[in-house]
Amino acid sequence: MSEPSEVLAAEPPPPPSGPAAASGPATGGTLPPVGPSVTARATLAGAVVSLLLVAAIVLGSRLLRDFDSALLPYAVATVFLAFGIAYRYTVWVSAPGARRLLKKGFGSFFSAANFRKAPTALPRMTATYLGFQKFLGARSRARWAAHQLIFWGCLLAAAITFPLTWGWFTFTSDSGSGPGYEMRIWGFEVLGFNALNLVGWLMFHGLDVAAVLVIPGASYFLWRRMKDRGAITGQRFAYDLLPLICLIVISVTGLLLTFSSVFLHGGGYEILALLHMVSVVFTLIYIPFGKFFHIVQRPAAVGMQLFKYTARQDEQVFACKRCGEPVDTAPYVENLRDTMQDLKLDFNAFVEYCPRCKRVLRGNAYLAHVKKGFK
Repeated sequence: MSEPSEVLAAEPPPPPSGPAAASGPATGGTLPPVGPSVTARATLAGAVVSLLLVAAIVLGSRLLRDFDSALLPYAVATVFLAFGIAYRYTVWVSAPGARRLLKKGFGSFFSAANFRKAPTALPRMTATYLGFQKFLGARSRARWAAHQLIFWGCLLAAAITFPLTWGWFTFTSDSGSGPGYEMRIWGFEVLGFNALNLVGWLMFHGLDVAAVLVIPGASYFLWRRMKDRGAITGQRFAYDLLPLICLIVISVTGLLLTFSSVFLHGGGYEILALLHMVSVVFTLIYIPFGKFFHIVQRPAAVGMQLFKYTARQDEQVFACKRCGEPVDTAPYVENLRDTMQDLKLDFNAFVEYCPRCKRVLRGNAYLAHVKKGFK
């Protein structure tokens, strides 16, 4: 079978230079180059989101009556976190590939037509792709289990820490020393519990449970990055290792605070509290500009999975132009072609071929144009 001339004649584009060389514009890696207008929009978005969070803290804590001044560094760090996420997200979606991913992903996410065709698809994909991340299990069960430990541990810690830091949650006791306590949200009582039973223990030790989940998960990935040759080859300390170290330090110091209170009668508590605070504040500020930013990007990917799923339901499958095997859904291939055109890439014809045929075409192009020059 003859090869398509537009593929054989295409020459690879020159390698990118500068920050864009590290990763594509739609990934969670290095930021793409940004112009003044993008920077201004991103700064404005970050400022608006930060001010909204400050207003929510003031109102949610009943004009700071329920705000604990000892937690001020954590609250300030969450404001910086909000600014960083809004800034980075605005810069990210300014790239053509990310903008198209966001448009198609969230368009499918909130599509009434998709809901009518597959009403259970969205909650099912949210649970399997966003919550339990079953796609990781296809790579390695150990990696999936470790990722689940980190995910649910961090989710539990965030659900407890953020509202407490902002003064939204308060725990009060009529007797002053318990064991009966009331949990209030925005000043309204939502739950009464006994500190001496299992529910009470979980209420006061939820962060310890989160730390116990995170430590083995983060330790596994750190061990793997120290031992796995493939991981060692492309890893970067600030991007790949530092987040894992931060998670372990936060978890260990948090557990040591509990150990100090229960078994050492507060011995060493001040220095441990300082170490814990510094590690948490640093991690919160680091999140928008490091590997953890993929947490913010992931919902758009869920929408893209829904976009592909609904197209398969309509049997809109695109066949490889060379061998006839299914490549992906026709709307997805068309979206990928448009993205490559937006990026001004000259080999967008490759999206019309399956992975095996792409390898054959690249090999034939190499023999025809590169190897030929050495004869």
